[in-house]
Amino acid sequence: MSFFQVGRSPIMKIKSEVLALKYRPQSFNDLIGQEEIAKTIYNSIKINKSPNAYLFTGIRGVGKTTFARIVAKALNCKNGIENLCNKNFCENCASIINSNHIDVLEIDAASKTGVDDVRELLEFSRYAPSVAKYKVFIIDEVHMLSKQAFNALLKTLEEPPEYLKFIFATTEVKKIPITVVSRCQRYDLLRIRSEILFKFIKHVAIKENKSIDDDSIKLIVKISEGSVRDALSLLDRALISNSENKISIEHLQNIFGYVDRSSYINLFKLIFNGDEPSVLNHYRSLYDSGVEPQVFLNEFLEILYYIKNISYINLDSSSFSLNDNDYNNIKSLSKELLTSEVLLFWEFTLKVIKEIHLVRNPNLSIEMFLIQLMYLSSKNKSNKMKINKNNKSDIFINQTKQIKQVDTIDQIKNIKQEEEKIEKKGDVITKNIKNIDELILVCLEKKEMRLKYELENNVNLISFANNRIEISFNEKLNKDFVKSLSEKLYNWTNTRWIISFSKRQGEITKKVKDRNLKIENIKKFKKTNNYSELIENLPDIELTDIIQKDD
Repeated sequence: MSFFQVGRSPIMKIKSEVLALKYRPQSFNDLIGQEEIAKTIYNSIKINKSPNAYLFTGIRGVGKTTFARIVAKALNCKNGIENLCNKNFCENCASIINSNHIDVLEIDAASKTGVDDVRELLEFSRYAPSVAKYKVFIIDEVHMLSKQAFNALLKTLEEPPEYLKFIFATTEVKKIPITVVSRCQRYDLLRIRSEILFKFIKHVAIKENKSIDDDSIKLIVKISEGSVRDALSLLDRALISNSENKISIEHLQNIFGYVDRSSYINLFKLIFNGDEPSVLNHYRSLYDSGVEPQVFLNEFLEILYYIKNISYINLDSSSFSLNDNDYNNIKSLSKELLTSEVLLFWEFTLKVIKEIHLVRNPNLSIEMFLIQLMYLSSKNKSNKMKINKNNKSDIFINQTKQIKQVDTIDQIKNIKQEEEKIEKKGDVITKNIKNIDELILVCLEKKEMRLKYELENNVNLISFANNRIEISFNEKLNKDFVKSLSEKLYNWTNTRWIISFSKRQGEITKKVKDRNLKIENIKKFKKTNNYSELIENLPDIELTDIIQKDD
């Protein structure tokens, strides 16, 4: 028996011509991409060892409800599982397809969430099936049931009558109590692999007598993210929008509001060339084509990912993410960039994503973001010219300076201040660490971000002197904090440090101090004439932070 066939078996006249319903699988043979699960369920029913309850989980559009209906038909088909109806449907299969079988109930848990609904269902389960072999309860989006409703199900779910089967479907399996999951035979439906979905969509287009090129189908597959229903809906939209017989990728990009990846790659090249007018014009053309700022930033991150990892990506992969030209362009681009630069851009882009909604017009944030990237890129280039390729320590220092310049980790102090306090000799710091602020800077310099986070957020300092640190008890502190910090301090200073806890109340954390200082600075600034002039000229502005910049 093959599990890779595509298409549909003709059934009674279908009222809707929506492709997602028109090509919905009606038997195990029609299913695509889930062959192992289909084979397992087929064999269990064939040898009469089907479980009391099935649980299908996965993303939208991969076949959870479809699987449930096919299992219901396989359990009740008058022709038996080996001759499961595929063309001429028996009475039971036809009724299940039309959702009007008296013994197969399909329930939407989103609208039937209460314990009373479940009790009514269980009351109905006490009676044997009227015309079918099994009474089947299909509960879609089962995670929406209340806690009391789940509890009411438990006993019947574990020891149901021989004639009763439960089939659950959900996209949020983690929200289902473990006591329910353990009573079900769970099947995790995977995203449909790109090459399988590509063949299926191409087959459907041929059945619909439409000509669509392979690049257009690849675009549909990419946007659908492994969901068959999404892919069919996108194809449906493409067919409806074009009265011509031929569908091109340019047409699909326009109706889906999708911009080809090569446009983003070209934008990167302009950024690294420092051509500000061209960069802004290029972005504005993307924006005018329908690309939202949030979507732009996510696509930007994806390009950064490819630049960083292009050496590990094969062109013949099944993701259809890169064509030959894009692959070669990114590979060439990656050779011009240091890994630290790519990671810096990545951190900076994430920072903009978090803050993009602070500005009333996000589009302006993107333009300023691109200008800042050009500045960073030009600074990186100038630094590279000064670096001796064989001097790794110089490279490290220049990269670190770049990180500080964009304030990606919210540090106010610049590199020069750090270098005055921290003189390195190999891996040992020759100068003593005098206070917690210097310790935090050392953690930053050494890339010990976990320790830095704990010191800033969860350490209430009592005293810091003579290689001794005393702090208040704090349940939020990582259990390995003291051990890890002691080891690092010994490695950095070549001296043993004593870190102890006390019941005394310590200072507020550095994070809280910084926040309080920020609030105080804002209050002071609001009392100045400069702020009054700003409000007079720009009444809609909102003051969110004040940053002290060096000359």
